[in-house]
Amino acid sequence: MIPLPTLYYFLCYAWNRLPEPAVLQASEAMPFERPLGLLAQVLLHATRRLLRNGLPRTFETQQAELTSLRGRVELAPTLGRGLLEQGRAICTFDELSTASPLHRLLAQTLGALGRAAALPPALRRELHQIGQRFPAGLPDATLPPPTAATFRELRRQRPDSQAAFLVHVCELVWLTALPEPTATGRKRFTDFRRDEMLMARIFEQFTRNFFRREQRRYRVFAETIAWQAEAPLPADLALLPTMLTDTTLEAPDRKIILDTKYYAAALRPRYDRQRLIAPHLYQLYAYLQNQRPAPGQALEGILLYPAATQDVDVRYTLGGHPVRVVTLNLHQPWPGIAAYLLRLVE
Repeated sequence: MIPLPTLYYFLCYAWNRLPEPAVLQASEAMPFERPLGLLAQVLLHATRRLLRNGLPRTFETQQAELTSLRGRVELAPTLGRGLLEQGRAICTFDELSTASPLHRLLAQTLGALGRAAALPPALRRELHQIGQRFPAGLPDATLPPPTAATFRELRRQRPDSQAAFLVHVCELVWLTALPEPTATGRKRFTDFRRDEMLMARIFEQFTRNFFRREQRRYRVFAETIAWQAEAPLPADLALLPTMLTDTTLEAPDRKIILDTKYYAAALRPRYDRQRLIAPHLYQLYAYLQNQRPAPGQALEGILLYPAATQDVDVRYTLGGHPVRVVTLNLHQPWPGIAAYLLRLVE
């Protein structure tokens, strides 16, 4: 299990936010066994700041039955209900309001966390108190749980980095919410560190964004590699699978393809011997063989795993390119993790 302080750094880098000392201090003062407490502290800290500065007002689309025309008249429902004879109409209009979809989501998520069985009573009280500071009507316990469509719509609105980070945190809370509360009415949440697919995605995004922020030598991006292939029919080439790197680091003299794998171990037993995981190595080898580096540009590959059962650091030359398979110890303090990652690409 990845330690919670390290997990906070992972989430911040994965979602393009630098860690905030206040959240780290609060987490150290009230240590948690599960990530839910950490997510609650993140939302508490962000909500306090939002409320202190005043919730920003945005134009929200409203629909109401009015006695005077405003905005756009909805003719079909107005005529269908015979409202014109009564001097009324159904209108759709924009109105300044603090009840934005993000603020509703935030209030709803804090309310759900305030009923979480796994959180300490003191933290649940804090969540309840901060929820009461929202404008009347925003915390609405009757709202249905947000869906994937809810989060897609919020991202489509292109929120700023702070708002986008809050959307990610709220989404993670609802992804781990179990459908039925306990007998006492409190909600239950799973430990998302056990979700290997989710953690693999976070580990990949963390690694790419860490190198984007923390070094200046390389341009960092996810790269689509074209197959060096020919076919009698050009349309057949479209059947080839897409090769998309997790992270490519490129400088004029050096190019590194770094693939992250969130697995319990970098080695697997086979015929009573430990061996590297074949599909991972084949994938990286295919990336390297189909690359066409610029003149004078050295090409190499790295497979990066979190260290769980044992440390691994082996080097090969495959197809003429240096390849390194390494593990990252996530149970060391954050400065050691950051320094190790930077040494990988020196």
